[in-house]
Amino acid sequence: MNAHEQITTLMARMGDSIIGQNHVVERLVIGLLANGNLLLEGLPGLAKTRAVKAMSKNLEADFSRIQFTPDLLPSDVTGTEVYHQAGGTAEFRFEPGPIFANIVLADEINRAPAKVQAALLEAMEERQVTVAGTTHRMPPLFIVMATQNPIEQEGTYPLPEAQMDRFLMKVVIEYPPVEDEVEVIRLVRVEERAASAATNGGAEKPPVIPQKAVFEARAEIGQLHVADAIDRYIADIVQATRTPEALDDDLARWIEIGASPRASLGLDKASRAHAWLNARDYVDPEDVRAVATDVLRHRIALSYEAQGDGVSSAQVVDKILALVALP
Repeated sequence: MNAHEQITTLMARMGDSIIGQNHVVERLVIGLLANGNLLLEGLPGLAKTRAVKAMSKNLEADFSRIQFTPDLLPSDVTGTEVYHQAGGTAEFRFEPGPIFANIVLADEINRAPAKVQAALLEAMEERQVTVAGTTHRMPPLFIVMATQNPIEQEGTYPLPEAQMDRFLMKVVIEYPPVEDEVEVIRLVRVEERAASAATNGGAEKPPVIPQKAVFEARAEIGQLHVADAIDRYIADIVQATRTPEALDDDLARWIEIGASPRASLGLDKASRAHAWLNARDYVDPEDVRAVATDVLRHRIALSYEAQGDGVSSAQVVDKILALVALP
């Protein structure tokens, strides 16, 4: 199979494990292909952790899960220097922490204190950590997928704007419709039976998708044709978040701070990955529109008026897309 077929197979296997969350599955794969970090936000029990585990289970990748708590230390994430003594010699050796994996699940990231978030920030942005003055590189395939609960605020540390900006996309997970929930019940029941059969010598699991497929896909995505008009369209959308008064009076009241240039870069990467997944060798305006909400929603600071009006960042992005002229 070529890279596209292998990645499509990965998505199909993930979809089999995550009923009714096709949008989430697609966004996770786009993040993987665009080499970007993702923030998953949703109430407990909506398969945020399960979705990330489904990806790691079907991909040739080292998986690490970090449960963030208020008493966590930076060294618990990055690793630390450990004193070794043997054979009459003694030395400090670096013991890597759980951050050194291909797919890192940062569960309930907003429960980590500022120092831990700063340590994670370097790994996310620079693809390296520095311990005791020595820099340690992350593996070539490295992605952080963080989760947070939007309701529970006791014992949490809201992510600073600088770290929010490091996430390529923020994906909001909603409750599934009742029909899908029925399928979830049946799926878990089947999985329990399969797990029981596996302990008794059941059928073997299918081979995982190799890392090589991800790197080949990234290379093909890098070769996609992007017209000058698409580049301008992306820039116009991001610029609209900074000068909303030029488009609409309501937008001017709702937006306090616009998106940074990372938003433009994120739109470019995510839209190219979206086009590649749809088997096209060029980027269409609909690719940009398809990923715009997830790329921009966490990069726009809403005013108190917007919050008072009950306007969400997703609604603001929708209005911008409706007002910015298509190329």
